[in-house]
Amino acid sequence: MPTMQEHISENIARLNFRLPNEVKEVIERAAVVSGLTVTDFAINALVNSANEVLERHQTRTLSDRDRDVFLALLDSDQEPNEALKKAAKDYKRYMKR
Repeated sequence: MPTMQEHISENIARLNFRLPNEVKEVIERAAVVSGLTVTDFAINALVNSANEVLERHQTRTLSDRDRDVFLALLDSDQEPNEALKKAAKDYKRYMKR
């Protein structure tokens, strides 16, 4: 049976990259004034940035006209055409990545 440390280690991944000394120093100063380790500061910054990017990618803002067309299509009894079926299939395949 794995120990607690072994179990924790299984759920940890590494992300290694190089950066200019000046950038590293700015990050270290920001971590200190935030009361965080450089690792915790970097993880928080990366996760926040990644979540913002994903949210922008997943959010769509429709014009009033497009909203009305979209809502009308949702209320429609019309069956999806082949292009729509293909788009749904492609989307599902894309989201599984």
